[in-house]
Parts: sequence; C-alpha cells; structure tokens
Amino acid sequence: MQKTVAIICGGGPAPGINTVISTVAKTFLADGYRVLGVHRGYEGLFKDESDYIEFDFEHADRIFSRGGSTLRMSRFKPKDSDFSPAFFVKHNVALLVTVGGDDTASTANRLSKYLKEHDVDIVNVHVPKTIDNDLPLPDRNPTFGFHSAKDEGVRIGNTIYEDARTTGSWFVLSVMGRSAGHLAFGIGTSCHLPMIIIPEMFNKTKPTFQKILDLIISSMVKRRIHGFDYGVSIVSEGVFHILDDEEIKKSGVRFTYDAHGHPELGNVSKAHIFNILLQERLRELDLEIRSRPVELGYELRCCRPIGFDLTLCTLLGYGVKKVYQQGMSGCIVSANSNGDIVPLFLDDLQGEDGKIPPRLVDIDSEISKLGFQNLHYIKPKDYEAAKAYVANPEQFDLEKILEWD
Repeated sequence: MQKTVAIICGGGPAPGINTVISTVAKTFLADGYRVLGVHRGYEGLFKDESDYIEFDFEHADRIFSRGGSTLRMSRFKPKDSDFSPAFFVKHNVALLVTVGGDDTASTANRLSKYLKEHDVDIVNVHVPKTIDNDLPLPDRNPTFGFHSAKDEGVRIGNTIYEDARTTGSWFVLSVMGRSAGHLAFGIGTSCHLPMIIIPEMFNKTKPTFQKILDLIISSMVKRRIHGFDYGVSIVSEGVFHILDDEEIKKSGVRFTYDAHGHPELGNVSKAHIFNILLQERLRELDLEIRSRPVELGYELRCCRPIGFDLTLCTLLGYGVKKVYQQGMSGCIVSANSNGDIVPLFLDDLQGEDGKIPPRLVDIDSEISKLGFQNLHYIKPKDYEAAKAYVANPEQFDLEKILEWD
C-alpha cells in the first residue's frame, strides 16, 4: 500500500504555514508518497469521518505564497482517551507532520507512544510556529511568521502615526504577544514611535495600570514641550497579562471570569481599556489630549508571508524530509543562522518544570538600550518645562517609574 504523509496544523495562524505545507507536499509527492492534509488539527484527526485534503502538485503549488492556512486549524488538545489508530491504519500513514506550538508538539509525542503501544509505528516531525517569536530557538533565530507579522504591523503602525500627525492626536496601539514584547518592540522601533511599553521593561518593579498610563503621559508631555501635539504609544498585550488579577479588578473595567476566577482577557480589547483609563488619568491631571484606541492582532496572523519567511518556511519544509530520511522521530525542525537544518527535541527546550520558557526581549542588549534611550519621555532636564503641564514631573520620568535609575 502507498505510504502516506499526514499534515495537521494546531493553534492559531501564522504567515508561512502554507509555505511549509506546500513544500512538504511537493517534496514527498515527488517521491511517490500520498500526502493528506487534515482539517481542524487533532480534532479532525480522531473524528469518525476525518475531513482531509489529498494534495496534488497543483494544489500544493497554488498555496505556497498565500497567507492563512489551507488546512483549517484548531486549538483542540486531545486526552489520551480521544486517541485512535484508525486514521493511521486506514491510510497507511508513515509520517505525521505537525505544525504548531509546544502543545501541538507534546501531544504528538503522546500520540506516537500511544500508537506504538497499538502496534502502529509512525514517524513524527514537528515544525514550530508562533508570530510572538517567543520560542527559545538556537542563535536567537526567529520563529517563522514573526517577520511577516512585524512587517504588516509596521505598515499599519506607520499609517496610524501619519493619522496622528495629520489630526494632531494620539493613538494607543495594543499589539499581540502574550508573554514577550518582540512584536511591539519591533513595530515600535521600526515606526519611530515615541513610546513603547513591553512586559520585559518591568524587570525591577511591579506593573500597575498607573505606571503604564504615566509612561504614556510622560511621552505626551515630552512631545508637548517640544511643540508636537501628536504621537502613538504602542503597548504589548503581554503587559496586561503580567498585571495582578486584583489590579485588573480594581481598574473598574467589567470582565467575564473563567472557572478559576481569572479575568478572561481574550474577550476584551486591551487598547480600548488602556485608552479609557488613560482618558480618566488625563482628566485627573487636567490635560486636554485626545487619544483613540487601535487593537492590532488578528490583522497580522494571516497576511502574506514576506520573502524572509518564504525562504525560511521552504527550508523548514525541506528539513522535514531531511530528518525523516535520517530516521529521526519526535523531533522539531529548526534552521540555524547558517541555513543548516538543526533537529531539536522538546527536552532541548523545556525547563526543569517540563515547560518551555518563553524567549523574552533582551532589554540589556544594545538594540534594546538604544531603542529605549530614544523614546520620548520626561527626563530630569525636562522637569522645569514639564511643570507647565504636570505639577510633579519626576513622577512621569520613565527611569523612575521603572526604577531603572
């Protein structure tokens, strides 16, 4: 019976998924394999009637540069009791290619063990994906999709900044990134935005809404001192996720809560919340500055991949075949800075607690230090001029707020 390669995608979209799928399909079709793409990740894999695409060269060739994913995606995480060997036996699957995050990869490891116990032997190769760029790959190499998402964010960020300049107003721009501020920092520095706020900045002090708002106001006042009545402050959504639940509750914003009593942050626009609280704080200070919220998240996930990710994802697709031919299973395909395929395993990335620690923005790196130094915020030399707008300018000094001095 003809051997089959099955491909599934878990989690959320990232630019370059179709490039990986296309490359894997083309390379294995050329060697006489049957290639199936299963919709809805693990959920689709274990349905009684799995919904899948059988690839031919034309389909694979048509999608390689498209955004989104030709395979429907799902965050479904199966329990061991959900597993079944039926699909693998029926289609004579020799290789399962999983595209997703660490949950998708760890589930594939569990599934491989289950199948082996049921006398079904398959190879699994995982291609890691996240536009957050927070997976600790060797050489701090970027995760696929990050640069394309950043590029799209820069295009939107520049447009928003031009709107601010044209209308003499401010925007609060919130950008996705649950644990790390790579997207916000990359977009903010590329667009020369006057204020960037990411979770890594709070390395010496506990984050609060007031500190976040005062950082934004610091930039507003600094710009006023120099005669500019406009600007954009970019805030990583990760800042929201490191706030204490009590801090969130006392903000006065109404949330829905999960079964554990935690605010369901995914249901709300962080930009909207920050902007409402900012307007209240500006009224307290008797500052008449208009600001508007912009949420930037879903706009980035399905954009067309740029050349960098087209090249990287093609290489990763070739890498799937390379490690398969080398007899490796349960591995993660990565590429180093020389363009060499480097197989990794979950154990290579996991900490002592068994979880993969997120790769954060290195705020001690030169690019970070220079980026933060060139933001617009009140410094001691501005105190006297700032008194025309706020009574206590030292309260709005970024280095004092973050306890960096």
